[in-house]
Amino acid sequence: MGGRDPPCTYKFTGIIMQDENKPEKEVEIETVSVDTAKNSTTAPATDAPADITPDAANDDEQNNAAAELDALKAEFNELNDKYLRSVAELENTRRRAALDAESRARNRAMNVAKEFLPVMDAIVAAQKHAPDDAGIQSMARAMESAFAQIGIVKIDSVGQVLNPQFHNAIQVVPAPADANPAPAPNTIVSEMQAGYMFGDSVLRTAMVVVCK
Repeated sequence: MGGRDPPCTYKFTGIIMQDENKPEKEVEIETVSVDTAKNSTTAPATDAPADITPDAANDDEQNNAAAELDALKAEFNELNDKYLRSVAELENTRRRAALDAESRARNRAMNVAKEFLPVMDAIVAAQKHAPDDAGIQSMARAMESAFAQIGIVKIDSVGQVLNPQFHNAIQVVPAPADANPAPAPNTIVSEMQAGYMFGDSVLRTAMVVVCK
């Protein structure tokens, strides 16, 4: 009483039927005890994993979400940086192409403008020989108007101090004795051939005479 019941063992007796000419055979079958069966079928206990609390699960989810967000931010920043560099490179390429196109157009215009300089030189020479010729004067005015429209401007020479950027001194003479006040050295006293500018570029320097 009060103690554990002893293990039970069950025994069965049966008769095996054999051939009718042979006697019947009695056999006994012994079963295993109930406790033995229980012990043999019970799996060994294993350590159960620690329970995961809802707060811990939420923390893990938040950490994973934060990590994914950081990765997306880094990827966005990288793509945005590449985009900005591409836009800058495209803008630089477009600007260089525009400058190159402008430079080529300007060079073509300068080359064309230079072709007109000998024509103007001939008209100026004709004016000196026939200053009263109305036809020559009309041609001179037409050429001057055309030059102004396309941006060709005559370089000032006489009375200016020699500037190698715009003038080419081909002769040096004494200062005029009757000049009052006396001109400074390298002052241009006459022009042999006019010089011209195209915008801020020199089409041709002026050929001049300067005083000592």
